Amino acid sequence: MMVTTHAFVGLALASAVVAVAPEFAVAAAVGGAAGGIFPDLDLLAAHRKTLHFPVYYTGLAVPAVVGAAVAPSTTTVAAALFLVSAAVHSASDAFGGGLELKPWEGTSDRAVFLHPTKTWVRPRRWVRYDGSPEDFVLGALVSVPALVTFDGSIRTAVLAALLTSLVYTVLRKRIVEFAPEWME
Repeated sequence: MMVTTHAFVGLALASAVVAVAPEFAVAAAVGGAAGGIFPDLDLLAAHRKTLHFPVYYTGLAVPAVVGAAVAPSTTTVAAALFLVSAAVHSASDAFGGGLELKPWEGTSDRAVFLHPTKTWVRPRRWVRYDGSPEDFVLGALVSVPALVTFDGSIRTAVLAALLTSLVYTVLRKRIVEFAPEWME
């Protein structure tokens, strides 16, 4: 899935927090969006292995959520949302395509690495590939809670990310034509 889709999921989780604790709106939004984005910073390393930790993020998220519930602050709320969003991102990449440069070809059997078992989870391809039309639709739908909940710069960022997602979706298959040879 596109990094924007993952960020929108983090913002949707933040929207749920804001419904019960509006004073933490910015902390929740920043934590949720950052956690949704963070795992994909490994794109030029061993993608979906270096920063994708579905098991470990989940293990850290549980006590972080408890901590935020017991002692809510901007720091505990942002940390909890970051870890939950990173866990959801890492796990949900298994629902998309594999790691190949042209994931629409469906040749890879690697979606997400599970560090505890040192094995790869196979791609389910429910979202065929990042930037696919269904990825855009999913991202647009998941962005709705953030568009309803937040205003100002957060809403503007969501709208800009939606536009970026649309452009990426339109150009996705052409982008690989410009990929460096070492990526193939």
